[in-house]
Amino acid sequence: MYRKLIYFPRLARGLATTSGPSILPPATLHLKSGQSFLGRSFGAPKSIYGETVFSTSITSYTESMTDPSYRGQILVFTTPLIGNYGVPSNTAPFDAHDVGVVLESQGIQCAAVVVSDVAQRFSHYTAAESLASWCQRHDIPGITGVDTRAITRLLRDQGTTLGRITVGSDTSLPAPKADEFWDPSLENLVDQISTKEPYEINPSGSLKIALLDFGAKANILRSLIRRGAAVTVMPWNYDFNAVRDQYDGLFLSNGPGDPTHCMEAALKLRPTLEEWSKPVFGICMGHQIIGMAAGLDAYRMTFGNRGHNQPVLALVSSGSIKAGRVYVTSQNHQYALKLQDPFPRGWEPFFINCNDSSIEGIKSTADSGRNVWGVQFHPESAGGPLDTIEVSSVLLA
Repeated sequence: MYRKLIYFPRLARGLATTSGPSILPPATLHLKSGQSFLGRSFGAPKSIYGETVFSTSITSYTESMTDPSYRGQILVFTTPLIGNYGVPSNTAPFDAHDVGVVLESQGIQCAAVVVSDVAQRFSHYTAAESLASWCQRHDIPGITGVDTRAITRLLRDQGTTLGRITVGSDTSLPAPKADEFWDPSLENLVDQISTKEPYEINPSGSLKIALLDFGAKANILRSLIRRGAAVTVMPWNYDFNAVRDQYDGLFLSNGPGDPTHCMEAALKLRPTLEEWSKPVFGICMGHQIIGMAAGLDAYRMTFGNRGHNQPVLALVSSGSIKAGRVYVTSQNHQYALKLQDPFPRGWEPFFINCNDSSIEGIKSTADSGRNVWGVQFHPESAGGPLDTIEVSSVLLA
């Protein structure tokens, strides 16, 4: 009895595809708090400013980088190896199943990426290009070979910090002065990313849902049309109240930046909340807009919550959500609604964060005559856990 060894000749492609040159030019990450980290550049060879934040997500770097909520931000990944499964082709049909893209938007939304070790080889059956070539094609710089653990501890201890990435000859320049750093939160990032004209997806759907676009992730649209909805995407400041009778529900999407720049949307939403009995649902920025329309204040958090493992506690039951249960959620936000006592009449807290006790959701009370829900997290994930995926189905009930 013996075993026969079978020899397979080495394929030309090998185990993985090489992503680019092994010798990378120098790059430096400067933080406004005074620290600098020297590494190597990949992607676009240009220097940029941005707000430095970190994400604890282990997978789905392509989805995170195309999430419009990261606009203007230098995204630090805490996972050491990034880019090992490459980047897929980002095209899909427009039909009852897809919304034109595979990822979360048509291009990279963050200002830059910071990784400990960018993969020099990538392998995945859907991969079309490397992370480095994708970043270069979209004019997004990246820095690798830096201690992302040290950067994360700084950001975790002192809070989100403005930053600058310098590439090539710019690395020999002195670190920027404090007043030279650009703060994206001072701009209305929502207005930059929102659709300029209304458009419809899956017009043959059985329910008509209007979506106010504050920077909507594509998976929000996918989740709605795959449940049979015809979705009309509208600009963030569109006067929905003037056309509300044409629709079965209203959805307010996620989006980047400071929600107070979108007070116009909150004021336009207020009469809808007061007079309309059909379902209204908001995610992330949309949740904050609902809260401001209801009379709550929004504030900038010291640290923000970004990642796929944020635990939230349900305070009341609603649909598939059970009071007293903890749900693991995907999040990406720097702002939150203030918890106040008493809460505005006709409203109640829906979820709180188990780590920092911030508000993670609000809802209309049973005796208010409204059907309104808002959550700070992403039930539809992409990527992340699907513990709360059915919570947004209240629009389609």
